[in-house]
This record gives sequence, C-alpha cells and structure tokens, in this order.
Amino acid sequence: MSAKRAILFVNGDLRKPETILSLIEPDDLLIAVDGGLRHLEALNLEPGLLVGDLDSITPQQLQDLRSAGVEIIRFPEKKDETDLELALDVVLKKGLKVIWVVGAMGGRLDQTLGNIFLMGQPALQDCDIRLEDGVEQVFLIRSNLLVIGSPGDVVSLIPIVEEVSGVSTTGLEYPLKNARLFMHKTRGISNVMLEDSARIRVKDGALLCIHTRKENAD
Repeated sequence: MSAKRAILFVNGDLRKPETILSLIEPDDLLIAVDGGLRHLEALNLEPGLLVGDLDSITPQQLQDLRSAGVEIIRFPEKKDETDLELALDVVLKKGLKVIWVVGAMGGRLDQTLGNIFLMGQPALQDCDIRLEDGVEQVFLIRSNLLVIGSPGDVVSLIPIVEEVSGVSTTGLEYPLKNARLFMHKTRGISNVMLEDSARIRVKDGALLCIHTRKENAD
C-alpha cells in the first residue's frame, strides 16, 4: 500500500495526543523527526521513517528501529537546516503532497515560528501542509481553502505579508467579502464557525489560518 499522506512527528508540544491518534489513517507514512520519536512511542506507533541528526535518539532506540526494518536517514549534527526542514525535503522527494506536521508548536518560540514559516517555502506551494498539536491546526491559505471542523470552532486569519486583498469567507460568524487584511491589524482574529465547514478565498497574498477546535477555544 503506497502512502497518500505523510505525518511528521516533531519534538515539540503535543497538547492532545488522543486527537492525533484519531486522525491517523492506515495508509499514512509516519515519520519520526529526531526526538519526535517520543510522541510515536507514547501513542504505541512505529514510524516508517526516522529522519534527522539523531542527537535526541538513544543508541537502544536506534538499534530497535533498525531491527524493526525502519528506514533511517541520518544527517550531520552541524548543518544549516533544522531537522524538520530536512525531513520536508525527504517527503517531497518521495512525491507526497499532503503533509501534516505534529508537535511543531509550543516550547521555544524561535522553533515554533521557524516551523510555521517553513510552510511558506516555494517547494511546498503545491502541497497541502498543516501543523497540528491536537488542539490547533495551522496552515497557509494562498487562494481557496475549505476548513473542516464544527460549529463553535475558532478560526483566525493572520496575514503573513503586509497586505492580503480579496479575502472572502462563508460559514463564519463574521463574514468577509472582498476584504483587505493587514499584517499590523487584528481584524481576522477569533472568527467562529457556524457550520461543519468554512470556505476562505484570497485573491492576492497569503494568510496564516489557525483553527482551534471548539472544546479548546475558550
């Protein structure tokens, strides 16, 4: 069975592990990004691939994975890229276009911001890439995207360029119609889903969308 989606586990915070477990599908390629292996172990899942400089992996863990036949791609500790950036390159070379990154938020702010902005790299422009921690899901909207959730979920739209124009939404409590959103303004924060889905369209620019599930929105 060939994988349709890559789920990368990173060594950040995983706020609601049971939600992640419920989202995993049988044909997902599970990837441990160095210390993100701890999340897979906590969920009793085995990765199909281990990627990184492996400075957070014990010799015993490495031996166990090798014995289990897990593919291992090791990089030098001294490098210009983070382990996640290298792992994304590996995923792209495998031809996967749907990518979820689990545990990439929380902890160090520099790491969190770096992980968020990695989604904007040109090589990922044609991919559906999302950051997920079991409570919030974060992704970029460059043209047209459907947010799947529940009534009461909070959706925030944050420009990552100076101005985003032609922003229109349906299915949200405070609709936007051909609106302009600015990086230095907070107009797009804390909208609320009225239905199980919301449509967001952008004509020019890119929005960071943060979708917070209802039970965690307060």
